[in-house]
Amino acid sequence: MDNGLNYVVVEGPIGVGKSRLAQQLAERLDGEALLERSQENPFLERFYRNPREGAFPAQLFFLMQRAEMLSHVRQSDLFQPRVVSDFLFAKDRLFAQLNLDANEFNLYDRVWQTLAPSVPAPDLVVYLQAGVEVLQARLRKHASGAEARLDSAYLERLSGAYVDFFHHYADSPVLIVNSEAIDPASDSAHLDVLIEQIKRAPTGRQYFNPDRTLI
Repeated sequence: MDNGLNYVVVEGPIGVGKSRLAQQLAERLDGEALLERSQENPFLERFYRNPREGAFPAQLFFLMQRAEMLSHVRQSDLFQPRVVSDFLFAKDRLFAQLNLDANEFNLYDRVWQTLAPSVPAPDLVVYLQAGVEVLQARLRKHASGAEARLDSAYLERLSGAYVDFFHHYADSPVLIVNSEAIDPASDSAHLDVLIEQIKRAPTGRQYFNPDRTLI
């Protein structure tokens, strides 16, 4: 697939299937999967037990981890393998704004502003959308621990924050995928349809609203 898409990001709220899809896209597009390693965050379980107490250290850990993982991704390096990631560095601030108080966010943002200039923007972001009921069903099927028990109110807030974030995001082209009717992370036919959309290398903002009857 020689269309200039050397750095692709799959994004969306918890449960939508972005990590599984990023891994499969990397295999199909002959690339390298760069997946968030949330199991390495020693503060995450504390956050799920007590968000007020655990949000700040968990957020800082993810910020530093993501910046380090992306340090080798350089858009100007034509010889590096294609990278497909399941996290967008710019979106890190979404969770910070959602979970931190004003003083914590101000301190967090100073660190983010220091790291952000060294992180390249993706060539394409694939943004998966799904309703809360779909997210909860997929979490029950694929997640474990606290993630599998996230309540609908938090998922509703998170989904709304994603919509607002991508409404204003303009650093990369965005393919917005309604994944209510399809699950490309779990169905190879659905994956084929999505890859055809990706191969068209959308510019700006493009919406993909597949009908299951067409697959």
